[in-house]
Amino acid sequence: MIRSLFIAATGMQAQKLNIDVVANNLANANTVGYKKSRADFQELIYQDLRTPGALSTEGSEIPSGIQLGLGVRPVAIQKVFQQGDFIHTGNPLDLVIEGDGFFQILMPDGTIAYTRGGSFKLDSEGRIVNSDGYALEPEIAIPPDTLSITIGSDGIISVVEAGSTEPTEIGQIELARFINPAGLKAIGRGLFIPTASSGDPITDIPGNEGIGTISQGFIELSNVNIVEEMINMIISQRAYEMNSKAVQASDEMMQTANNMKR
Repeated sequence: MIRSLFIAATGMQAQKLNIDVVANNLANANTVGYKKSRADFQELIYQDLRTPGALSTEGSEIPSGIQLGLGVRPVAIQKVFQQGDFIHTGNPLDLVIEGDGFFQILMPDGTIAYTRGGSFKLDSEGRIVNSDGYALEPEIAIPPDTLSITIGSDGIISVVEAGSTEPTEIGQIELARFINPAGLKAIGRGLFIPTASSGDPITDIPGNEGIGTISQGFIELSNVNIVEEMINMIISQRAYEMNSKAVQASDEMMQTANNMKR
């Protein structure tokens, strides 16, 4: 009975973590470029009370044995990089990647982070930056007298400046992809950094090596499915309740045993 208390406790802790993951997904349902998370669980070790295949008497074996599981534990919270829906904004600096690539962002410490969020702006120097003011890598500055900006599917940026009718090419966006994007480490703000699990970034111009192409004037919405998350929340809540009832049942059984009199 004491063992069942600990087993049920692991179930309650696991479902609490699952609810935390669902809550974070729902909180970011409207976050541009957000990728939903999924909690993965694994059963704990088994206690062999009677080993299957052991000899019971000469010439006969125990067919199944007695193996008692000791609960569950979380083993991963995995990002699901399924592409979200696109929405047209008409903003020339709103970009989406049609494929598996990532935009490269230059961090203040000089390292490169990666994002699917393509809602870009211009800073006071005309550089293309994200909402936190971190520059797109490679750095591209828009001339101050620019009248219009055109970004091709291959990432080439062309502008029409005042006094000119012909577009001028000023740079090209490069994208990165990873062998295992689920191995990227999320650092918040929609940014990811590589790990040994993700592998090194493979950079190229859009359209090459399956890295994806760019569409201008669109943003990628979160890939969170609210209905699916609500169902997951209900399932987790009910599982939590069942584990709590197992704790209650074990407690009542212990109380009954303690109240026994000769």
